[in-house]
Amino acid sequence: MNEVGAPAGSANRKSGLRAARRLCDAAGVIHRLEFRRYRLAFRLPLRTAHGPWGEREGVLVRLTSAAGVAGYGEAAPIPWFGTETVDEVEAACRDLGEHVPDDRLDAVPAELGCLRNALAAARAPVAPPPADPSPLGVAALLPAGRAAPGVAATKGEAGFRVFKWKVGVATVADELGLLDDVCAALPPGAKLRLDANGAWDRRQAERWLERCAERPIEFLEQPIAPDAPGASDLLLGLAADYPTPLALDESLVGEKDLERWLGAGWPGVYVVKPALWGDVAAGLQRLAQARAAVVFSSALETAVGAQAALRAAWAWTGPRRALGFGVWPMFVDSRCDGPHAGPFLRREDIERINPEDVWNALS
Repeated sequence: MNEVGAPAGSANRKSGLRAARRLCDAAGVIHRLEFRRYRLAFRLPLRTAHGPWGEREGVLVRLTSAAGVAGYGEAAPIPWFGTETVDEVEAACRDLGEHVPDDRLDAVPAELGCLRNALAAARAPVAPPPADPSPLGVAALLPAGRAAPGVAATKGEAGFRVFKWKVGVATVADELGLLDDVCAALPPGAKLRLDANGAWDRRQAERWLERCAERPIEFLEQPIAPDAPGASDLLLGLAADYPTPLALDESLVGEKDLERWLGAGWPGVYVVKPALWGDVAAGLQRLAQARAAVVFSSALETAVGAQAALRAAWAWTGPRRALGFGVWPMFVDSRCDGPHAGPFLRREDIERINPEDVWNALS
């Protein structure tokens, strides 16, 4: 994967971090901060509307308290979603220094949302008991293109009943021609999620939504790119005009986006990638208050970030939909994978993850 250039907000993030350092230098030392940048190859490149994605970059952090208790977190940014870059995360970690007081961690700027997420997970590695400890369903990830029907049939035999198909990779005509083959390969009663990653214009999205209406489509995810002209109005208009629900993904990165869509009265699904949110607990509280439809989804992070994200999913008190975590085995180095993606995940599968194993694998 080519290096993504720093966005315009980079200078703001750097100046905010410098200001935070000046404000907090007088505070006492609480944590020892260590970090490791990683670059991990996927077993198979992921084909999306953004192009092929062959490897994952991110930063693991470890915070050790004065009592010697270590906690781990992961900053797994996706810059084309609007997050900070991996370079910015690494630079911020260096700027924080090795010995960091609590209030300085609190003062990391909101623009560094993925790093804030990682530091929060490392400071509080033990989650409260879940409201409901029962297993959660998992959506099987289908590859783009003509391999999808065969994989759907195999995953159906393995027990999956929710599937996610990456579209917007080939032409609309070619993929619409495959849609019925994919639907026919699903087991009885199964649901299909379509993920366009913002690939289409309004007319292309309308063609898909016209076809979806009579098929077992749970929702259509991000048909319009968040930076397209008039994207918000387009998405709201499509959601009002067609019966198939729409879902926000790239349009939903952190608290500002969340407040904007809640204020607009978004009627569809909110796809939450906890790894990209600086304050997951506050965001989920707002969604719960709004009685929003929520789907928790992987950001293709390692097991460290996945554990924190899935703990958030188990703590969710609203209606539960299948998790968008049917991605493993994912990495060439299997030591960094989360739990094997079966039709269900159990809480004990998540708690069995040992972040130190991933940390050591990246040494």
